[in-house]
Amino acid sequence: MRRKPSSPLPQRNGLDAARLKLPPEGSWPSLREHLVERLPRVAPERIEEMLREERIWSVSGPLGVDAPFVPDSYIWFHRDLPVEVPVPFEVGVVHQDENIVIADKPHFLATIPRGQHIMQTALVKLRDSLGLPDLSPAHRLDRVTAGLVLFVVRRELRGKYQTMFRDRLVRKEYEAIAPYDPALELPRVVRSRIIKERGIITAFEVDGEPNAETHVSLVEHRDGLGRYRLNPHTGRTHQLRLHMSGLGVPIVNDDFYPVLRERPLDDFSSPLQLLARTLSFTDPVTGEERSFTSKLTLSAWS
Repeated sequence: MRRKPSSPLPQRNGLDAARLKLPPEGSWPSLREHLVERLPRVAPERIEEMLREERIWSVSGPLGVDAPFVPDSYIWFHRDLPVEVPVPFEVGVVHQDENIVIADKPHFLATIPRGQHIMQTALVKLRDSLGLPDLSPAHRLDRVTAGLVLFVVRRELRGKYQTMFRDRLVRKEYEAIAPYDPALELPRVVRSRIIKERGIITAFEVDGEPNAETHVSLVEHRDGLGRYRLNPHTGRTHQLRLHMSGLGVPIVNDDFYPVLRERPLDDFSSPLQLLARTLSFTDPVTGEERSFTSKLTLSAWS
């Protein structure tokens, strides 16, 4: 397999340049005409402007507005950034060494750049604040969930830590605040089949062989609320939120389950009461037994 060439463009604001591989054949007389067809969401005049400003590069350097279409080649460029709502919470660091960073992600901050969240993400903020341009996540948390996320310092080690999560070798414990139901028998193991379809914001449970499993227990309760310990055995999208809702005790401030509610991106007043509290694992590089605990707390209880 031919190795993909490295980007000739440095990071900008903690972000790697986007890379496009051109088709192995085509009749476009110029790179500009190919990009106009290839990138319909970008105005043709903006593509021409980027070429004139030498913002689109090949491995040999910047490409001009008259650059030809070169089949089976690579180009790089930095995307225009969306206007983002600043997230007024800092990313904490629980642990850092030469291989990994264990971050304490606040509510409302996405883990990685995606969609309308680019600069306001844990990855970009940590790359900048720690001076680690190759930092990458081994897994991710939902934007509205707070707590521990493991980042890998060196690219060549990322696969080892990702595999650890894929193979379910990481022991995770979450804390959730939800209504207290004295009739609900706990602890219990909840199993269901969860489906998440592309383009639909929520996931849903269907009949069929279970693909999601969560151990749910009640730690304590007061004033009609319970503090729950959730140990997921699998990692399906929105698994904990769906399982708690299915038990009749949806997590406090959940805007998705059981009813989908819209929340403005600048409304930080009611964070989802879900926290990724602990991560424990055998380090795949050093062989050490590692265990980390979040320093964050859930406001509905504390």
